[in-house]
Amino acid sequence: MSRALPMSRRVSLLALSLFCSTAAWAQEPQVPTDPAAAITPSPWSGSGGELGFASAHGNSTTESLNAKLRARYTDGDWIHSLDLTGLRSSATYTRTNDDGSIDRYSQTTSNRYTGAAGSALQLGEHRQLTATLRYERDDFATYDRVATFGLGYGTRLIDGEKMYLDAQIGPGVRRAHDAVEDRDENGLIGRGLFDFKYAITGNTDLLNTLLVESGEYNTFAQNDLGVSVAMNNHFALKAAWQMRHNSQVSEGSKRTDTLTTVNLVYTFK
Repeated sequence: MSRALPMSRRVSLLALSLFCSTAAWAQEPQVPTDPAAAITPSPWSGSGGELGFASAHGNSTTESLNAKLRARYTDGDWIHSLDLTGLRSSATYTRTNDDGSIDRYSQTTSNRYTGAAGSALQLGEHRQLTATLRYERDDFATYDRVATFGLGYGTRLIDGEKMYLDAQIGPGVRRAHDAVEDRDENGLIGRGLFDFKYAITGNTDLLNTLLVESGEYNTFAQNDLGVSVAMNNHFALKAAWQMRHNSQVSEGSKRTDTLTTVNLVYTFK
């Protein structure tokens, strides 16, 4: 005839069993029930932000700031984009008059802001219908205010292992203000956008973007060429050269402007 275990002995055995079961369960690898849900790619992409600043002090003072923001958001078959750029430069200098007095002068030498927003409907791999709105304000240009809207078809012309070339082309409308004549010019335009990227090394990319908006009153072209060197997953250094050309400008103004920058880039991951 078996004897019942004392209450204290039974409690001890139960606690030991629970401890062993818990330890064994903790050592087993936990496999998520839905592996696809465990890794959700971010809908945001793009280069993120760029920032460059230069300052010089002495007999004269000059300061220059340029900044960019580029973001892409994917929602199913739609890709929405936002691009913002800004450039501002100023100079301060002193002049000694004949009577010995000193005058101090400040002058803004660059003041340009651009904003562009667009949406693209994916028709398949590397094919899309696009709608883009762009607005620019430049206090030192013949056309100090320009707004354009364009529809287009986009496709990939080159799809290589290390490089690609995307193109968008289509019609649009433009409204521009001639600051010299103080008049508005409205008309149809043809719009083309070409985006090129080549991977030189594992962390170095060659980038080039060409935008052309051509109409009755003026043909505008902007080309951005740059080399980006990644320092880690989020930050990179980028050296860039920008060319802007207008076929029609006021007398005494140059048709082509250039800008050279070295910026710190933050990239979305």
